[in-house]
Amino acid sequence: MVSVLLSVTFACGVLIAVAHVLNTGFVAPPYDVVANLTAFGCAVAASVLLGHWLPALLSSVAIVCWLVLARRTIRARR
Repeated sequence: MVSVLLSVTFACGVLIAVAHVLNTGFVAPPYDVVANLTAFGCAVAASVLLGHWLPALLSSVAIVCWLVLARRTIRARR
């Protein structure tokens, strides 16, 4: 049950992150990027420690999306 709930939670986070990446005009505030990278990094660690591989994978995808957004944010601030 925990794995299902984590998977749904992180799938929603991935959908939001992907939507932000696809919206090429979206530039995330720096605090948003840092907060989401921290949250999803912790989610990956917790999921791996619990042996829940699907939530860990979904969180990893979200991290990649937020790294893309971090790059976009840095470029926009220059």
